[in-house]
Amino acid sequence: MEAHKSPVPVVGGRGRLPNSVTMDVRNTTAERAGGQGEEAIKDIVCGSVAGVVGKYIEYPFDTVKVRLQSQPDNLPLRYTGPLDCFKKSLQRDGFIGIYRGISAPLVGAAVESSTLFFSYRLAGDVLKASGFYPELKRHPERALPYTGMLYCGMVAGAITSIFLTPIELVKCKMQVPLEAHGSIVAAPTIRGVIASIYRHQGLAGYWHGQFGTFIRETGGGAAWFGGYEGMKIFFKGRNKSTQDEDIPVWQRMASGSVAGGAYNFMFYPADTIKSRMQTEDVKKLTGSKSTFSAVGKALWKQHGIQGMYRGCGITVARSIPSSAFIFTVYEELKKHWPSRRVE
Repeated sequence: MEAHKSPVPVVGGRGRLPNSVTMDVRNTTAERAGGQGEEAIKDIVCGSVAGVVGKYIEYPFDTVKVRLQSQPDNLPLRYTGPLDCFKKSLQRDGFIGIYRGISAPLVGAAVESSTLFFSYRLAGDVLKASGFYPELKRHPERALPYTGMLYCGMVAGAITSIFLTPIELVKCKMQVPLEAHGSIVAAPTIRGVIASIYRHQGLAGYWHGQFGTFIRETGGGAAWFGGYEGMKIFFKGRNKSTQDEDIPVWQRMASGSVAGGAYNFMFYPADTIKSRMQTEDVKKLTGSKSTFSAVGKALWKQHGIQGMYRGCGITVARSIPSSAFIFTVYEELKKHWPSRRVE
């Protein structure tokens, strides 16, 4: 009986794929890995630059916010409001003093923004591949539904909080110098603050206030990305377009502004509690405990809802232009990122 000739050459014995097929699989895998690596680099570089730009815009407002949040409980209050705090801070510290301690926040802004954007994209890829949305597993190029975007924002915020807490701890201590009877006892330095934290609390001390940061960033991440993506959906419907590239810059900035306002307003009480925990000995406030819930209960008992939202107005005001620039710079940098040549 005559054997039929196979149209596919068998190379190297039984069960082995042809060299051409093996090479195609390897090339495809390498291309996917290279694409993921390039996307990660884009997120890190573009997110870092966008975060630094945003931090320079918002930092003076952030200094005023932290000083308002960290006022002692003795009456009358040191500052009557944001404008009074800004005026007195300028008189006492000068313009440079408003930017005291910005080097740590610049690092923090780069870490925060790059981690947020990277984690958000990664969470989206995992969610698409998980089968939670069956249609997206078959068509991963399609955008996530809005609920999926909120989930990814929460994940991104939770991951970012781990890196952000130590940086914010140093920042808050730099922004609120030691005082006695209205005069500065010592203007802290970054090295001094870092050394002091380790000396008194050890390595775990750098994550003092982590729970507050976790709550703020997890809920805030959903609000931040949810606000931005929600506004983009609105503008795309208004423009009768389905492509992100068709959204003009001013609409991106408007979307970022809404995202910044939503992020800061919705979970501001958690940030207030966290700031108090990071800038003073809260055991004097609570009696003995220094937990997030104990500080929150003590602040509520003393000042009510007004105290929990002290400094919120200036925080929302600074977050509007800051987030507008962060999202816009990030998107524009990614849009103009040089593409690789396909051989």
